[in-house]
Amino acid sequence: MTTAANHEATAAPTSAPAISRRAHLAGWIVTGIISALLLVDAVSHILMPQGVKDASYDLGFTDGDILAMGLVLLGCLALYLFPRTAILGAVLLTGYFGGAVTALMVSEESFAAGVFMPILAGAIVWAGLWLRSATVRSILPLHHS
Repeated sequence: MTTAANHEATAAPTSAPAISRRAHLAGWIVTGIISALLLVDAVSHILMPQGVKDASYDLGFTDGDILAMGLVLLGCLALYLFPRTAILGAVLLTGYFGGAVTALMVSEESFAAGVFMPILAGAIVWAGLWLRSATVRSILPLHHS
Protein backbone atom coordinates (compact mmCIF):
# COMPACT_ATOMS: atom_id res chain seq x y z
CA MET A 1 0.00 0.00 0.00
CA THR A 2 1.43 3.38 -0.96
CA THR A 3 0.88 6.61 0.84
CA ALA A 4 -0.38 9.79 -0.76
CA ALA A 5 3.00 11.45 -0.15
CA ASN A 6 4.84 8.72 -2.05
CA HIS A 7 2.36 8.92 -4.91
CA GLU A 8 2.71 12.70 -5.20
CA ALA A 9 6.51 12.52 -5.14
CA THR A 10 6.64 10.10 -8.06
CA ALA A 11 3.73 11.42 -10.10
CA ALA A 12 4.53 12.98 -13.46
CA PRO A 13 3.65 16.63 -14.01
CA THR A 14 -0.01 16.94 -14.90
CA SER A 15 0.37 19.70 -17.46
CA ALA A 16 3.29 20.65 -19.63
CA PRO A 17 3.75 24.28 -20.63
CA ALA A 18 2.06 25.15 -23.90
CA ILE A 19 4.35 25.86 -26.81
CA SER A 20 3.38 28.43 -29.40
CA ARG A 21 3.45 27.49 -33.05
CA ARG A 22 6.25 30.02 -33.61
CA ALA A 23 8.41 28.58 -30.82
CA HIS A 24 7.83 25.05 -32.10
CA LEU A 25 8.82 26.07 -35.62
CA ALA A 26 11.86 27.99 -34.33
CA GLY A 27 12.89 24.89 -32.36
CA TRP A 28 12.78 22.73 -35.47
CA ILE A 29 14.72 25.34 -37.45
CA VAL A 30 17.46 25.47 -34.78
CA THR A 31 17.39 21.67 -34.58
CA GLY A 32 17.65 21.41 -38.38
CA ILE A 33 20.63 23.73 -38.59
CA ILE A 34 22.66 22.07 -35.83
CA SER A 35 21.65 18.62 -37.09
CA ALA A 36 22.87 19.41 -40.61
CA LEU A 37 26.23 20.49 -39.21
CA LEU A 38 26.48 17.40 -37.02
CA LEU A 39 25.49 15.15 -39.93
CA VAL A 40 28.30 16.61 -42.05
CA ASP A 41 30.71 16.02 -39.16
CA ALA A 42 29.53 12.42 -38.66
CA VAL A 43 29.76 11.61 -42.36
CA SER A 44 33.23 13.17 -42.57
CA HIS A 45 34.36 10.91 -39.72
CA ILE A 46 32.89 7.86 -41.45
CA LEU A 47 34.36 8.68 -44.89
CA MET A 48 37.66 9.88 -43.37
CA PRO A 49 39.03 12.34 -45.92
CA GLN A 50 42.69 13.20 -45.41
CA GLY A 51 41.94 16.48 -43.59
CA VAL A 52 39.84 14.69 -40.97
CA LYS A 53 42.51 12.02 -40.59
CA ASP A 54 45.27 14.58 -40.12
CA ALA A 55 43.31 16.59 -37.54
CA SER A 56 42.33 13.43 -35.67
CA TYR A 57 45.87 12.01 -35.74
CA ASP A 58 47.07 15.30 -34.21
CA LEU A 59 44.67 14.64 -31.31
CA GLY A 60 46.01 11.09 -30.91
CA PHE A 61 43.15 9.18 -32.52
CA THR A 62 43.46 6.15 -34.79
CA ASP A 63 41.42 5.30 -37.89
CA GLY A 64 39.25 3.00 -35.77
CA ASP A 65 38.63 5.81 -33.28
CA ILE A 66 37.65 8.20 -36.07
CA LEU A 67 35.15 5.73 -37.52
CA ALA A 68 33.71 4.96 -34.08
CA MET A 69 33.26 8.68 -33.36
CA GLY A 70 31.38 9.12 -36.64
CA LEU A 71 29.08 6.18 -35.96
CA VAL A 72 28.42 7.27 -32.36
CA LEU A 73 27.64 10.81 -33.48
CA LEU A 74 25.31 9.50 -36.18
CA GLY A 75 23.46 7.33 -33.64
CA CYS A 76 23.13 10.16 -31.11
CA LEU A 77 21.90 12.47 -33.84
CA ALA A 78 19.27 9.96 -34.96
CA LEU A 79 17.97 9.71 -31.39
CA TYR A 80 17.92 13.50 -31.09
CA LEU A 81 15.83 13.94 -34.23
CA PHE A 82 12.99 11.59 -33.20
CA PRO A 83 10.62 13.32 -30.77
CA ARG A 84 10.17 10.22 -28.56
CA THR A 85 13.93 9.85 -28.03
CA ALA A 86 14.99 13.50 -28.41
CA ILE A 87 15.88 14.03 -24.74
CA LEU A 88 18.03 10.88 -24.68
CA GLY A 89 19.69 12.03 -27.90
CA ALA A 90 20.42 15.47 -26.42
CA VAL A 91 21.91 13.91 -23.28
CA LEU A 92 24.10 11.59 -25.36
CA LEU A 93 25.17 14.46 -27.64
CA THR A 94 26.11 16.44 -24.54
CA GLY A 95 28.35 13.57 -23.47
CA TYR A 96 29.84 13.38 -26.96
CA PHE A 97 30.61 17.11 -26.86
CA GLY A 98 32.14 16.66 -23.41
CA GLY A 99 34.54 14.13 -24.91
CA ALA A 100 35.40 16.60 -27.66
CA VAL A 101 36.09 19.31 -25.08
CA THR A 102 38.35 16.96 -23.14
CA ALA A 103 40.29 15.89 -26.23
CA LEU A 104 40.77 19.52 -27.25
CA MET A 105 41.77 20.62 -23.74
CA VAL A 106 44.49 17.99 -23.65
CA SER A 107 45.96 18.95 -27.01
CA GLU A 108 45.27 22.63 -27.65
CA GLU A 109 47.67 25.39 -26.75
CA SER A 110 44.80 27.86 -26.48
CA PHE A 111 42.05 26.64 -24.16
CA ALA A 112 39.34 29.01 -25.38
CA ALA A 113 39.97 28.50 -29.10
CA GLY A 114 39.59 24.73 -28.98
CA VAL A 115 36.71 24.15 -26.61
CA PHE A 116 34.33 26.91 -27.70
CA MET A 117 32.74 25.06 -30.63
CA PRO A 118 31.62 21.84 -28.88
CA ILE A 119 30.27 23.86 -25.95
CA LEU A 120 28.35 26.11 -28.34
CA ALA A 121 27.05 23.09 -30.26
CA GLY A 122 25.77 21.56 -27.02
CA ALA A 123 24.01 24.77 -26.07
CA ILE A 124 22.38 24.96 -29.50
CA VAL A 125 21.23 21.32 -29.29
CA TRP A 126 19.48 22.04 -25.98
CA ALA A 127 18.09 25.39 -27.18
CA GLY A 128 16.45 23.72 -30.18
CA LEU A 129 14.99 21.01 -27.98
CA TRP A 130 13.79 23.50 -25.36
CA LEU A 131 11.98 25.51 -28.03
CA ARG A 132 10.17 22.49 -29.46
CA SER A 133 9.55 20.26 -26.44
CA ALA A 134 7.02 20.89 -23.68
CA THR A 135 8.65 18.14 -21.63
CA VAL A 136 12.03 19.87 -21.69
CA ARG A 137 10.36 23.16 -20.79
CA SER A 138 8.71 21.54 -17.78
CA ILE A 139 12.05 20.10 -16.64
CA LEU A 140 14.08 23.25 -17.38
CA PRO A 141 11.81 26.24 -16.92
CA LEU A 142 13.70 29.42 -17.80
CA HIS A 143 11.15 31.69 -16.18
CA HIS A 144 8.42 31.45 -13.58
CA SER A 145 4.88 32.33 -14.63
